[in-house]
Amino acid sequence: MDQPVNTAVGRFAPTPSGRMHIGNVYAMLAAWLSAKSQVNPVIGLPGRVFLRIEDVDGSRAVPDADKWIMDDLHWLGLDWDGEPVYQSRRSAIYREALYALQSIDLDADAPLGDRSHVSGKVLVTRGDSSVSAGRLPDVPKGSAGRFPLVYPCFCSRADLRAACAPQEGDRFLIYPGTCRALLAGDPNEVRSRLEARRRHSWRIAVPDDEMGGGSVAFDDRVFGRQVFDLARDVGDTVIRRSDGVFAYQLVVVVDDLLMGVNDIVRGRDLLRSTALQVWIRKALIASGFAERYGIGSDDVAESDRGDAAGKARPVGTSVNPVYAHVPLIDAPSGQRLAKRKRSPDLGVLRAAGVEPEQVIGYCAWLLGVRKSDGIGNCGAAGPVPMDAQEALERFSWEQVKTDVSDRKLTVNWESELVSPKSATVA
Repeated sequence: MDQPVNTAVGRFAPTPSGRMHIGNVYAMLAAWLSAKSQVNPVIGLPGRVFLRIEDVDGSRAVPDADKWIMDDLHWLGLDWDGEPVYQSRRSAIYREALYALQSIDLDADAPLGDRSHVSGKVLVTRGDSSVSAGRLPDVPKGSAGRFPLVYPCFCSRADLRAACAPQEGDRFLIYPGTCRALLAGDPNEVRSRLEARRRHSWRIAVPDDEMGGGSVAFDDRVFGRQVFDLARDVGDTVIRRSDGVFAYQLVVVVDDLLMGVNDIVRGRDLLRSTALQVWIRKALIASGFAERYGIGSDDVAESDRGDAAGKARPVGTSVNPVYAHVPLIDAPSGQRLAKRKRSPDLGVLRAAGVEPEQVIGYCAWLLGVRKSDGIGNCGAAGPVPMDAQEALERFSWEQVKTDVSDRKLTVNWESELVSPKSATVA
């Protein structure tokens, strides 16, 4: 999707697994405020926001949930540009991206190239069509420093639960490398399993210690400079599941890249995933996939010039977006709000007579937005109703940064939403 130069492009990216709850609205409001608050200095127009329905996993999709989401967004006054994009209709694009990644090797002797925000040894195009023909690429012999970027994994979920401890905070599982070691040590066994049609997923590899390691760094508008060691903090990750479904970590990068999204706002539990997605984006560009969709070397070079010069980029590019990860919203019990936990949703709130200005005002307050009382005071103890445009006039990321701790709703938060003057967040 072509965008005017210097235009911020954000996105709503809901999973249609049910009705939106207050945490979803909070995140979508943050994305909308971020993009719309950035006015293009050349054309004088605010940023754009796209709507992407993340229904790539059909087993999680609830019938008509996409319609509920769009109706709730209209009700809230959170508009978007263009027609909604459905991931379920983009399988051919994701398959092409997988084939492109399967044409790449990790190579310890390869130069990094132009992407200054990823350090370490990286990627070499193999230049064959073996994977798209359904065959496993050869592991180069006599070179411990070279390995296919994407490889088959035969581990079951039970195997992974037994071998991996989830990381505190984001529940991220770091793969122990079982099938990577199998392919490096006995590629004939891997080939035999594939020929026997053993069920398997496909994983994207990261540089290990033998390859000199690698790290990803990016600047976050809320949490500041972030640096992740790819091998220790991220690990090799599934990009297509054993049931054939393309994984979130791949499809979100493909979609953001091709939709021109350059302003990414989401929960702080995805900070580690962002490091992985930076790596996947780099690999897609190295493979030539992005260029086939009109994202060429000029886009990469322009993106990198700002980073190399150490200059802040107020507006990102689809090659190198600007990120903001917001604190999470917890239920009074301390658990994260979630549709599967039947957190009170907008259907319940709307049926109870709650107005959209009350919901927007509450979520804006959680983002640090304060409304003047008319005599110059902006430090009201609790949220006050306001529409999206009023929130936009008062929004800045500096307000969000003043408190990066997760928000916890009080036991009576729903009644406080209806009568917000006494509302508090722990």
